[in-house]
Amino acid sequence: MTESDSRQAPFYITTDTDSRQAPFYLTKAEDRQLRVAADLLSPSLVIDQASSFDEYVRQMMVPPAVMDLAHKATNIRLAAWENQALREQLEPARTDDERPRLLREILRRKSQEDPSHPPYVRVACTGRGKYDDLAEQYGYDPTLPMARDSGDFGSPVVLELWPAGHYSPMHSHGNTTGIIYCLAGQLDVMSYSKLDWKADKRGLVTLTPGRCAWLSGNTYDVHKVFCPMDGGRAVPPDQINNTADFAASFHVYLDEHKLSMDHYEPYDPESAVPDSVDVFYYVDESEPHHVKPFTTYSDLSWRALRMVLAKTALDQFRRDPNGPLAAELVKNLF
Repeated sequence: MTESDSRQAPFYITTDTDSRQAPFYLTKAEDRQLRVAADLLSPSLVIDQASSFDEYVRQMMVPPAVMDLAHKATNIRLAAWENQALREQLEPARTDDERPRLLREILRRKSQEDPSHPPYVRVACTGRGKYDDLAEQYGYDPTLPMARDSGDFGSPVVLELWPAGHYSPMHSHGNTTGIIYCLAGQLDVMSYSKLDWKADKRGLVTLTPGRCAWLSGNTYDVHKVFCPMDGGRAVPPDQINNTADFAASFHVYLDEHKLSMDHYEPYDPESAVPDSVDVFYYVDESEPHHVKPFTTYSDLSWRALRMVLAKTALDQFRRDPNGPLAAELVKNLF
């Protein structure tokens, strides 16, 4: 690849049948119109600090259960050392002989399993992850007391990591109530009228840290999430970007009967039901764009990921003990 090749347009995927770019297939004019439309949606699609009377009134119409979830997420943050360690685990290998980083390897495997769209990583805040065993090669020790979790693979609370330029398919969360709270980077969320490839687009919003989108029952329950940051050009043969830039979001999805959280029912794959926290539906990005079920699972557990991040940060500290993250790392890990 020549130097001029490496400076081509940011990482996006286009279709043969439409010159508009994935994931939303919009012209610039349509993008602007949908952002204006989102500003007029009632109730408000975004929960944020209101800056006008109209915004305040539209946010007052958001269901109280949703506002409660958003309020409880307000102070959640990724520490600077966690952000830096995540970047390192997402970074492309520098040489052909270098072992891929953990998150990069998970993305590669997911891309091979489903090449229809660039993948993202789901991290279970409770329970286990599909690739927890892989994480053992990167510093995760499941024998430690702090690492033990007998839960299953599903979780109503997840951290999602979005490499720059990657996105989800259009999907519905059925009869659940939930939030998408941005922790790092930038995310675009498109709301649709129904779960259909040709569905009307209702509005497009951008989430930055502290901003929150939501859904409840039949209100804003169908959407697509995209990280619009520049991911460079895709690294063949997989549909994965070639930078370490990413966005992170915190998601909570609860079935209607669990909104009070009077009791917690662990995920049971034997009793999973459609249109719930256990099973939802998505539209396949590949033609003919069938609607398919998705059984909830997570790629990693938070315990496994955080242990790997801690080891990554300690390795960074050893390489540069006087670096800008050293003081915070010592404060948080020792």
